[in-house]
Amino acid sequence: MPKYLLIMRGTDESNAAMMADIDEAMATTRQFIEEMAKAGVLLAAEGLDDPGQGVVVDFSGEAPVVTDGPYGETKELFGGFFLLDVASKQEAVEWAKRVPAVPGSKIEIRRVPGSDEVPQVG
Repeated sequence: MPKYLLIMRGTDESNAAMMADIDEAMATTRQFIEEMAKAGVLLAAEGLDDPGQGVVVDFSGEAPVVTDGPYGETKELFGGFFLLDVASKQEAVEWAKRVPAVPGSKIEIRRVPGSDEVPQVG
């Protein structure tokens, strides 16, 4: 079965809305995770720390440049993910539509290629 990554993307506004009622957001997310686990489709789920705690390594120049967060000019931030093992992209879409997300946030769905699809070196 193919794997799909549901990437949680938010804006400053949607993240603030989620934090305003974080207890409810965490409770509904835990319930959603339990539903996916019971359905046998959940492989992993993680949220990420505040973007202000991160760093960016930029390879635009001759040498990598490390910049501390928060990130300038970013309209959306990757906030976490769910990794699912489902039969099709459509099934991944159906699960994504059930994510307990706040208004203004988005879920990006990307297929994870199998090891047999990755070009082999040698």
